[in-house]
Amino acid sequence: MNLISADHISPLDMFKIGVGPSSSHTVGPMVAALSFRRSVEAVLKDAGDNLEIEVELFGSLSATGKGHATDGAVCAGLRGLHPRSASIDEIWSSQDRLMAEPCLTIDGASIAFNPAEDIIWRAWTIDDNPLPHPNTMIFRLKSGDTILAEQVLASVGGGFVEPVDRQSGLKSMRSDEADLKALPHPYNSAAEFVEQCLKNDLKPWEVVIANQEVLGLPEKKLRDELSEILDTMEQCIERGLDQEGILPGGLNVKRRAKSIYSKLQSGDGPSWSQNDLRPSVYAMAVNEENAAGGRVVTAPTNGSSGLIPAVWRTLREVHDLDRTTLQNGLIVASVIGALVKVHASISGAEVGCQGE
Repeated sequence: MNLISADHISPLDMFKIGVGPSSSHTVGPMVAALSFRRSVEAVLKDAGDNLEIEVELFGSLSATGKGHATDGAVCAGLRGLHPRSASIDEIWSSQDRLMAEPCLTIDGASIAFNPAEDIIWRAWTIDDNPLPHPNTMIFRLKSGDTILAEQVLASVGGGFVEPVDRQSGLKSMRSDEADLKALPHPYNSAAEFVEQCLKNDLKPWEVVIANQEVLGLPEKKLRDELSEILDTMEQCIERGLDQEGILPGGLNVKRRAKSIYSKLQSGDGPSWSQNDLRPSVYAMAVNEENAAGGRVVTAPTNGSSGLIPAVWRTLREVHDLDRTTLQNGLIVASVIGALVKVHASISGAEVGCQGE
């Protein structure tokens, strides 16, 4: 059994539109909860009455979940909301709505769910054994003491969610070689990627595009999605440069991007041209939006989501790079992220926040 090859990971897997403040502690749990909701629909026909949903959060999710709004994200996912498409207000009002009326409606069935009681914060063991992953979650549909459905999932960083076997650990990112499609330009290391470029006389992004075509993602669809991702990055910077006040989290951290940007624009500070602080200010704007639970793009995680938008915008402003070139840059960046994901980790819970 080998980890899935990096050449099978799409740029759209590495760059996901979602919400802050964390891809592993917010986006992942929301996606996991939505996945469980959909699985519940399959068993409701014979489920009977007195139904309730219970969620257990383990390890890092439990230790830092309140600060990362993990409970709010779980509530949003169980209500059927997706981090990419749902409005920010709808997502972050979900927990209050369920506290006021502790009931979910799934496929016409009423299922009890009280976030204050049914989200259970656990420690670093499961069944008295070490956790299979630091960000493990268990979702259950119950009728009395009877468990009707259960999913054990892990949020592995960057918004990726994988099924977990309690004994052997992560499952779905592991594949037999027979499960992998034959690609025109296979690679699973940086050296192999460069070799594919050189021997086929292809630009780096052309290698990825050709592989993604075989995997079912046409170039037009890929570029359309990347265009939306670039728009979302740009909008995130603009929101961050326009907002003031105190960030959520209880630490009384003040937003600074707008005031610094205004000073630089007005000349009341270091020269904008001589001391080009644009990337830092743009990255700060994104990071503040992320901390506020706003709309961001994983790059490859929320914790590192400010860097690429900041650099890409600066490149566009200073060097007048066109949209296709910026898209190509995202494609190549996704290769680096995929290689790190496969051979190391992009999860802060596994390798520390600097690993992101």
